[in-house]
Amino acid sequence: MPFVSTLSIALPFSFSRSIPRFPFKASIFSPKSPNFSSPSSPLRPMNLFKSLGIPFGFSTAGVSSDPAGAAIAQGPDDDTPAPGQQFAQFGAGCFWGVELSFQRVPGVTKTEVGYSQGTVHQPTYEDVCTGTTNHSEIVRVQYDPGQCAYEDLLEAFWARHDPTTLNRQGNDVGTQYRSGIYFYTPEQETAARESLENHQKLLNRKIVTEILPAKKFYKAEEYHQQYLEKGGRFGFKQSAAKGCNDPIRCYG
Repeated sequence: MPFVSTLSIALPFSFSRSIPRFPFKASIFSPKSPNFSSPSSPLRPMNLFKSLGIPFGFSTAGVSSDPAGAAIAQGPDDDTPAPGQQFAQFGAGCFWGVELSFQRVPGVTKTEVGYSQGTVHQPTYEDVCTGTTNHSEIVRVQYDPGQCAYEDLLEAFWARHDPTTLNRQGNDVGTQYRSGIYFYTPEQETAARESLENHQKLLNRKIVTEILPAKKFYKAEEYHQQYLEKGGRFGFKQSAAKGCNDPIRCYG
């Protein structure tokens, strides 16, 4: 594994927060690529260090167990959708590709990526990557129920990821990549549970998707928003046109 000069080490055994905030995911360097967002990388850095018995993470100063902050983070999403619109939240791995899949759904009027279901108020991407905040990478979808049924969103959710892998989607490993449906209304909850039951009949492995009430949504850093539509790490823009079926390149 090559030496990474851009990392500053804060002893004992944890990366300091002086690591720059790059507009791409943190993963191990592949022998074929010096870019540590490579989708061919077998594990993310936190998982390599865990396998070596070394606690990994950016400095966790600021990732506190403050009870007041935790109460806010665990509270309901108090944002309000546009008039006549509704919210839905989904977690299905790295939020870049998940967001683009929902952008393409007719009737979806807005998407945002962020963090939810955790215990830290106002988390940053670096905080979430420590694996200590319990946040999930979330896409919050605003949709027009007159043009898009909640069931249409559920179909897009199931089609986008493997709901049978616990805390993992492909090479992305960690609790922030868990599969989850987070409902705002009893009707959404009922539809989500019925949909899960129906999809379980099609699979020979157990679905591990969690279905929970939507909690406070923390919008992610601006560089994460509509990341793939804007061009991703290579500058190749991917279409967010309604009904587009082009394959989604997860990292750009």
